[in-house]
Amino acid sequence: MKKLEAKKIFNGNCEFMFGAHNYSQIPKSQEPEIAFIGASNVGKSSLINAIVGKKLAIVSSTPGRTRQLNFFKVADGFTQSFSQGFVLVDMPGYGFAKAKDKHIEHWQRTALEYLHKRPNLQRLYLLIDPIKGLKEADRDMINMLNAVAVSFQIILTKTDKLSQAETKKTEEKILKEIEKWPAAHPKIILTSSEKGYGINDIQDSIVEVLSHL
Repeated sequence: MKKLEAKKIFNGNCEFMFGAHNYSQIPKSQEPEIAFIGASNVGKSSLINAIVGKKLAIVSSTPGRTRQLNFFKVADGFTQSFSQGFVLVDMPGYGFAKAKDKHIEHWQRTALEYLHKRPNLQRLYLLIDPIKGLKEADRDMINMLNAVAVSFQIILTKTDKLSQAETKKTEEKILKEIEKWPAAHPKIILTSSEKGYGINDIQDSIVEVLSHL
């Protein structure tokens, strides 16, 4: 698919559909879904807004603000190729230590149930802060994804905060580590929502996934 069409898709209609605190609240759907997950304060909401070019996800300085699965309809009926559009899913952040334990367990259980049971989930993007690298919470999430056989692709956020050499070093280190995880996509996408780096790469990646349906 041409990049021009990808640009049209992400400049099309985008709107909030619903939020779900439990998997049982999510209606069955045949529409393809693309989900984003990452540790709290990784810059997920800012990145989602940059991808669609609109303020969909709420950006907050308080980690752990996203406490439900938020569903957004993208490009509904905007192009012939995507006449039914697709759904972008903003998942709760993990590793938020200040949340009550019972809330953490609930979010993790809901996220795991969604990832394990949702047949129309086409791609999961796992966001990592390159300044911090892979943390134990990230590894726990990756091990969980491997356990339930959910493929994922890593996105490095906030790369503008590091030099190119530092970013490259982090990328190579993570690439070497994910070799042992069969569910991991072999390519990492480098991004900065603040500077606009890598946004087109994510858009192209999503379009490529959907074009094979």
